[in-house]
Amino acid sequence: MDSDGTQEARGTHANPVPRPAGPPEVPAVPPRPPQAPAPPLPDGSAFLAWLRAPRPEAAPGVWRFGHRPRPAEELDVTPTRQLLSGAVIAFLVGWLIWSLLQNGYLGNWWWVPFDLIVPDAWRGADSDLGETGTFLVYRGYELLVALAIMVSVARLGRWGEVWRRFVAARFRRPEAQADPTVPQDDPAQWNELRAAGAVDAAERLAADARCGLMRDVDHARIQRAWQGVRTGRHSLATFTGAVLKDGAAACLHPSGERDLPARLAPHDLLTGQVRLGTAVDDARNPYTYRGAGLALGPDLLGTSLVAVGPAGSGKTGAVVRPVAESLCLHALAGRAAVVVVGGAGAGLGPADAYDVVVRIGNQDSEYDLDLYGGTSDPDEAAAVLAEGLVGDLADPHPGSDTRRSTTVLAQLLGPFRAVHGRFPSVPELRQLLDGAPGPFAALRQGLQESGHESLLRELDARERQMGQPGDVGGVLADRVALLDRPAFAGFFDTSGQSRPFTLKALDHPVRVRVDLPERGHADASRMLARLVLAQFTASVAVREDRSLFACLVLDDATGVVTPEAVRGIQRLRSGNAGVVLTLRTLDDVARPLRGPLLGATGCRMALAGLTPWDGQDFAEVWGKEWTEARDVTDRQIIAETPAGKALHAVRRVITGKAPTARAVTVRQVERERWSASELAHAVPAGHAVLSLTTVQGEHAPPLLVNLRG
Repeated sequence: MDSDGTQEARGTHANPVPRPAGPPEVPAVPPRPPQAPAPPLPDGSAFLAWLRAPRPEAAPGVWRFGHRPRPAEELDVTPTRQLLSGAVIAFLVGWLIWSLLQNGYLGNWWWVPFDLIVPDAWRGADSDLGETGTFLVYRGYELLVALAIMVSVARLGRWGEVWRRFVAARFRRPEAQADPTVPQDDPAQWNELRAAGAVDAAERLAADARCGLMRDVDHARIQRAWQGVRTGRHSLATFTGAVLKDGAAACLHPSGERDLPARLAPHDLLTGQVRLGTAVDDARNPYTYRGAGLALGPDLLGTSLVAVGPAGSGKTGAVVRPVAESLCLHALAGRAAVVVVGGAGAGLGPADAYDVVVRIGNQDSEYDLDLYGGTSDPDEAAAVLAEGLVGDLADPHPGSDTRRSTTVLAQLLGPFRAVHGRFPSVPELRQLLDGAPGPFAALRQGLQESGHESLLRELDARERQMGQPGDVGGVLADRVALLDRPAFAGFFDTSGQSRPFTLKALDHPVRVRVDLPERGHADASRMLARLVLAQFTASVAVREDRSLFACLVLDDATGVVTPEAVRGIQRLRSGNAGVVLTLRTLDDVARPLRGPLLGATGCRMALAGLTPWDGQDFAEVWGKEWTEARDVTDRQIIAETPAGKALHAVRRVITGKAPTARAVTVRQVERERWSASELAHAVPAGHAVLSLTTVQGEHAPPLLVNLRG
């Protein structure tokens, strides 16, 4: 075993996905003269520090790498200037009171407790305790009074908080930084392998990690291969042999790559997260999220994500690109399959970061797209193709619904495949939908010669329906005509002369990018995006290995969301798959589908610049919450006596505020988590409001996130 099933991706289905060959056998170190000293091995301390970094359990979406949970309660922190000034003023007041007592300016009333407590025999010059004892009794009482004054002014001036914040923190000895992992829990020692008897393999991997020969992708990939051993898909002997032979380079991805050409976002493959930004320290965010990093992973993307924001709000650069990059890293680790769809030049990553790049409309493209999704079943091909062609017309035009379109296409695809052994090309399909006499006659003759009587009945039914009111053949022909253009002349070939990509390959950790010809062919691009989404939802439902996370990233889902697409998105979670959709506005989705779309996706993002009517849809789906409304009324206390006025003056000097009596009224009110007006006007540029749901059903409320943090 060399790949945990990833190498077996070649040649396992009828139309295998072409992939670049592995790298040539070249020495890991450039050749050098025999007498030259060997270069020092790289240091693996950085990798080991990353591997051993704490990753505590946290709320959904929190960036766990190095995360430090906040205290259980939010502390009311006094400003430093006010705290220090109050402490100094309290000390001066205490010292003044003590001086006045010592000099007798306040009378001898403070000796009254002494006369009540101390026996007469212990007082005066003829005390039974003697001169020394009497001195200790009197000075002890004075010390007790001084301590009482000090405690009072310390509480008033908050000396304890001053000590904790400024003194104890400076004189506290730095705690020894112990290794965060005890030997039996050290992930760099591969103790699971040792416990299973693969001690030599564990030693080899630990040595490669110490020498700097292992990367985060290598660690994730070998962990994935080890999971295959534990589940019984691979034998321990095969795994051990591969590790002893190649070390950290064992179980390579079919492309032979161990990392991406460049990374733009922070990734943590141990938790599977990619960091998008930071939760703002704002009162509208829950206390536990404030200041924490915000990240996405397969556990969240498995519920699908929809991001809405105008052009320039950061959908591609701050959301799509990091997510696509993370999924490509997961694919190199053998844990995911990703298909990224966007316009040509949209900035979805370099071509070297993908195994397959389909540039539709570009004659230099090495790969093609299979219109029929790689299936050999005419009914299945007809259903998927109908969704791509007329799925957006189902509601506005009742005569063009996908069910009747599926029937029409099946009436043609079945007979054509029976005669030719393949599905029709775009020009051939257009002629059949138009009802051209020549192709129909040739198809009928072929069916008669092959003896397919049932398929002849299908063809007869199609001929009877042509030209009748409500026939959708003309609509389908017009849609197919969008693909029958000179720019697409070399694409969608079914004769076997090209290298078509099919989404049946999602059983393997493949990285695919599809560039749509949005410039000059906007309608065709939207139709192809719908087709890819329909093929994706159909393919993931019948995958054999659902342990591989599959994700489709659509950089612009304008015109893609259809009733069938929403139903398909709802089924993805159970198939360990998800989609990422971005929209400039919810107006690009039919009004009856906006609520179902937001309800079908577990993660919803509203970026800065949202319109109020788009914000209203988000406000409705996020709902309301019960919160405490506090009405505080401060009434100034007026002192009537000179002593009271003096006491109030002292309090005003120490605290900086006039003495008041506060009345607080607390009410439980229900309000929207984020209102449409707040989403439209209170979200700063470069920020977004994001709600999250994990595949296990955990929720995170809408969070204000800084995508630039």
